[in-house]
Amino acid sequence: MYKQGYDAIVVGAGPNGLAAAITLQEAGLSVMLVEAKPTIGGGMRSAELTLPGFVHDICSAVHPTAVLSPFFKKLPLKDFGVEMIQPEFAAAHPFDDGKAAVLHQSVMGTAEGLGIDKKAYLDFMQPLVAELPGLLPDLLGPLKWPKHPIDLAMFGFKALPPATWTRKLFKTKEARGLWAGMAAHAIQPLQNIATSAFGIMLMAGAHLAGWPIPKGGSQSIADALAGYFLSIGGQIQTGFEVKSLDELPDAKAILLDITPRQLLKIAGNRLSPSYRKRLEKYRHGMGVFKIDWALHEPIPFTADACRKAGTVHLGNTFEEIAHGEKSMDRGKHVDKPFVLLAQQSLFDPGRVPAGKQAAWAYCHVPNGSDKDMTTIIEDQVERFAPGFRDTIIEKHTMNTAQMEAYNPNYIGGDINGGVQDILQLYSRPTLQVSPYRTSAEGVYLCSSSTPPGGGVHGMCGHHAAIQALKDVFKIDDITTERVK
Repeated sequence: MYKQGYDAIVVGAGPNGLAAAITLQEAGLSVMLVEAKPTIGGGMRSAELTLPGFVHDICSAVHPTAVLSPFFKKLPLKDFGVEMIQPEFAAAHPFDDGKAAVLHQSVMGTAEGLGIDKKAYLDFMQPLVAELPGLLPDLLGPLKWPKHPIDLAMFGFKALPPATWTRKLFKTKEARGLWAGMAAHAIQPLQNIATSAFGIMLMAGAHLAGWPIPKGGSQSIADALAGYFLSIGGQIQTGFEVKSLDELPDAKAILLDITPRQLLKIAGNRLSPSYRKRLEKYRHGMGVFKIDWALHEPIPFTADACRKAGTVHLGNTFEEIAHGEKSMDRGKHVDKPFVLLAQQSLFDPGRVPAGKQAAWAYCHVPNGSDKDMTTIIEDQVERFAPGFRDTIIEKHTMNTAQMEAYNPNYIGGDINGGVQDILQLYSRPTLQVSPYRTSAEGVYLCSSSTPPGGGVHGMCGHHAAIQALKDVFKIDDITTERVK
């Protein structure tokens, strides 16, 4: 099944494992990528979960970070079948009065819909949109001296406050609600330091590159990454669950797209006692409860803008969202949780049978929760789209245990690979010079449990591979070694 040995082996074929494997292979090494599941993709997998002919994204569905990723931009993903579709609106946020705030790709278009908060939004967001492209290499990587320190300091001035503080810039419920929905992607209480960073990245990202969906499903991104990796000489072995590093062929470097908890299980005997102790303190955040629906027709949202948005944030006011996220983080379920909903088939009709629709939604829940949130989530959709239940043909649900069974990286349903609060934002999984190195020589962590954290961008894997190239193979400038 294998050659005698490889320069490097990557375990786990999610976006970061694929990125790590590509980076190493491009540097001229021999690389084997192994994956426990029958199909590659990790959080990018798509499947027929409800009925034949209905293609659902199992986890990641909408991809603002994929189109912003400096690493993905360098790859010929279009040549391998990736086609991104831009919904008419990036996101919409409905309220109980039937109105909705809208995140347009245009900064001005978004501001125009926020009434008296137009100027406040423009003053806040326009400088960030202008600065973000130059800051992405620093923001989507390990903590280091930045290339643009002044610009990064200005960004940090706006990004470090809690989302509850930034809310005070706005007066209307529309602007505050829209902001809450963006910041809630942090999957932590909005009172936490640096939750504004998540809202900023998502809003500025929409204004720079939209919130696109990949035609045919997120699996197309995984397949394109794998196709490119194979085209430059890499090898992939699926159906191989690594329970111990001793099961792997010989390799000079091993990169693991797994969480600290899994690292302790499969490599614990190679790790130093002090490093193991630090890994054991790693914290996971809230989990998710997810539903996929096969539908007779589009969701009948009261607000017309929601019928034109790829993503809809269901949570009403800032106060309601903040209360729900704080409660869930403290282990208490709420009856009106913040729900993230995607309706990809509105813009990609090839995913469903003619005349039908599909939708995807989840809410945050306490880590490890076993509570069935189906009725509660559907109540939230019905709240803003009366008659929604009448459109349902079939549904498929996943609680936190089922999310973890689908992807062992989702500990307790945590899809971010660990809570990304200020204490674990750049010091994940431990505080050290390089977060990608482990205490075992030649063994590296390349998952979303390393900087910059969750999202389909591949930057965790890319940076881990660069570290391995420098340490093990003494390659400092990978551009000089790239496969032609």
